[in-house]
Amino acid sequence: MPHPASPALRTLGIFAHVDAGKTTLSERLLAHAGAIRTAGAVDSGTAHTDRLDIERRRGISVKAACVPLMWRGVSLQLIDTPGHADFAAEVERSMWALDGAVLLVSAREGVQAQTETVFRALERSHLPALIFINKMDRVGADAARVLSQLRRRLTPGAFLLSDPESAMAALAEVDEGALEDYLEGVIYDPETLSERLVPRVHAGQLYPVLCGSALQDTGVEPLLDAICRYLPPPRGDAEAPLCGMVFAVEEDAVMGRGALLRLFSGQLENRQAVRIPLRAATDYTDRVRWEERKVTQIRALSVEGRGADLGRLRAGEIGWVYGLTGIRVGSVLGDAALLPRPMTAGTLREPLMMVRVTPDRPEDRPALHRALETLSAGDPLLDVKQYRGVEHLRVMGAIQLEVLQEVLPQRFGVPVTFGAPEVIYRETIRQSAVGFVAYTMPKPCWAVIRFELEPLPRGSGIEYRSVVPVRTIGERYQHQIEQALPTALQQGMLGWQVDDVRITLVDGSDHQFHTHPLDFIVATPMALMDGLRNGGSQLLEPIAEMVITVPEGLSGRIMSEIVTMRGETVETRLTGEEGELCLIARVPVADSVDFPTRLQMLTGGRGQLSMRLHSYRDCPLSEGRTCERRGVHPLDTAKYILAARNALEGEIF
Repeated sequence: MPHPASPALRTLGIFAHVDAGKTTLSERLLAHAGAIRTAGAVDSGTAHTDRLDIERRRGISVKAACVPLMWRGVSLQLIDTPGHADFAAEVERSMWALDGAVLLVSAREGVQAQTETVFRALERSHLPALIFINKMDRVGADAARVLSQLRRRLTPGAFLLSDPESAMAALAEVDEGALEDYLEGVIYDPETLSERLVPRVHAGQLYPVLCGSALQDTGVEPLLDAICRYLPPPRGDAEAPLCGMVFAVEEDAVMGRGALLRLFSGQLENRQAVRIPLRAATDYTDRVRWEERKVTQIRALSVEGRGADLGRLRAGEIGWVYGLTGIRVGSVLGDAALLPRPMTAGTLREPLMMVRVTPDRPEDRPALHRALETLSAGDPLLDVKQYRGVEHLRVMGAIQLEVLQEVLPQRFGVPVTFGAPEVIYRETIRQSAVGFVAYTMPKPCWAVIRFELEPLPRGSGIEYRSVVPVRTIGERYQHQIEQALPTALQQGMLGWQVDDVRITLVDGSDHQFHTHPLDFIVATPMALMDGLRNGGSQLLEPIAEMVITVPEGLSGRIMSEIVTMRGETVETRLTGEEGELCLIARVPVADSVDFPTRLQMLTGGRGQLSMRLHSYRDCPLSEGRTCERRGVHPLDTAKYILAARNALEGEIF
């Protein structure tokens, strides 16, 4: 008999544009459910979901916080997420753990840039949502105007839950039976209407809208009721094979690294042995090895962060798991095929800038390296790399940098200095070419590889195939070639990640006696770089797509700014708001770093902006730059072979 996850459980996140009132609403939900005695306040630094000193001091959420509460017999696992776009990675990782969401919209400002970005991400993740129009107590609040915006800019499936006419009309749009009844003037009774709405909400066809004010504590209990009624319970079977996703980690001085785990199927118990993925990256290969770890303790969620020892985690539940040394955010425990949807980092927003970070005290360099490794375990998009002995991080923006500037000395005791942000370029091959290497010296070794490299259209990514029979190059050696390519492609002839290339293994050989187990891993970057050198390198620069909302009278000035940034305006449209225009532009990231600040100055704070990576396009080297290589260049053959052998020997085989 299957043992499905508890139907009396909901896992949801609260999302919004910055300053829409997410944390205040979370506090009210906790207070009404009896999880806390008194709601905290963001401005006074007493919010229970703002646990970091920097969050309390600045009054912004930097990390997502997961808290438990109970409402009318339903257990809720609630995740309060940051609103600032610089912390989009936290928002994205929170979505991995969810079954549903509450999207906040300000009754005065309406649908804002980050609101739209988050809603599209929820759609892509097939996460049903309720929409809460907050700040109804503010001057200028207009629920009807915001509801019209929601229908026009987000989804026609938005409807006012408290209005039976609105709910019936929305249902009629997606339910033929309800349409026939509606045309005959029938409005279902509340219970029937609710029963018919629920599956449509779960399917992401309809989005119930509620109104209230978190600050004034109105509309909170109806929202709690709607969460329990309209958001889905978890799917998954407690008796099925294990499957769970780590979506946050923290370090504890006594217990070590804790993994915040959403379990999608199966069960996990104290002292249970599990296999976890560990990434063993060098300059020459990038592979995942699996090691066994024993769970030392599973702790419950609590308002303070960690609760009592649970002993067991069941399908649908979230808990802190200890004992998984080396675990990182994004790690899957158990069978990844049982995940309910694809979960990868960087789909909501990808870092397009990198910064150099150096310790203020030279003796702190080892401590800085350890600190950055700890931070990157919790945020894989930081992607810590060393270039000529200096650490570099990938970052989203200025606010994230300011937070890191405070966190490193406060949490790790390492004061640091950041360099100026630098754009992350890519590169590709200009024309088809052959890459060849005969790695037969110094003995003992034998790995002969011939690649054909061809340029692909922009946005195609990397394609790899082999046309070489296993009698020519053995199957395990061909696997090593494929294993070594991802890391080899991280740095091309210009030092940037290589993209939009088709790589075909067309010839080569191994040797029955002379081929050493790691020879093809050592040889692959040499053959690849030979091909890139022969084909020539083309620099690619990132292009941001901007959605800019401004007063109509300022549109000419903004379009002129876009031209100045080497960009183009691809679309203009009226927003439906009086005197307001929306511009969609594509602009090189390198020229638009300070545009958000300039936009606020040009519009007197009335401009709105959302940005996302649109594409990479060809860029003259005079408009961009090369990147210093990390490690030894594979075409510096003697030094490279020595370095590669030393790095790989004993670590991989």
